[in-house]
Amino acid sequence: MTSPADSSRPDVSDMKAVHQVLRDSLNHAPDLVAGVSAEDAERLALISNFYENLLSFLHAHHQTEEELVFPLLRERCPGDLGLVDRIANQHADVLELVGKAETSVGSWKAGTEGAQERCASDLSKLGDSLNHHLDEEELEVLPLCAQNLTVEEWGAQPGHGMALFAGDKIWLVIGLIRQRLTQAQRDEMLVNMPPPAVEMWTSFGEQAFNELIAQVGLPVG
Repeated sequence: MTSPADSSRPDVSDMKAVHQVLRDSLNHAPDLVAGVSAEDAERLALISNFYENLLSFLHAHHQTEEELVFPLLRERCPGDLGLVDRIANQHADVLELVGKAETSVGSWKAGTEGAQERCASDLSKLGDSLNHHLDEEELEVLPLCAQNLTVEEWGAQPGHGMALFAGDKIWLVIGLIRQRLTQAQRDEMLVNMPPPAVEMWTSFGEQAFNELIAQVGLPVG
């Protein structure tokens, strides 16, 4: 199969906003987790739930790439199979760290002794590993996507990822991504989102996000 024509190539820079959500959230995890007082059950619930949703988002993001992106690149970029497989295989290493982080977040939420420190450490280790993977993906894989995927193929990712998301606050993920997009990219994001998700975001999700993120206190950038 031939690559799509130039006029149908996607703007893949929106993926950098998705990646930056993961970088920012995990880079600030040690401070956010360690900053929760043992007596502050409300904030513990807030921060632990934030990271539960973030880790679910990471699962959905990687599964979407594995199902929609990497198969097309393998088909259309035979000369880059080694590169594509190497980056794709990094997901397995990240997945192991995600599992550890999920366990430690759950233990912290349950009040297990010593879990707060493990949670901060496991989220930090995940962030360090993920930073390396995302850097390589942006440098090596995104240019292949821009050259070999159509606008429609690239645009299928948001809806697919939402369908895979297992957290309880999809509007949190949408808001975190939109914070890091240009206005044109925000408009395009709404075009590619399923209509029920657009209705959810415009009716209450945006307001809910603004209120929650102010409580979390996560810096942008």
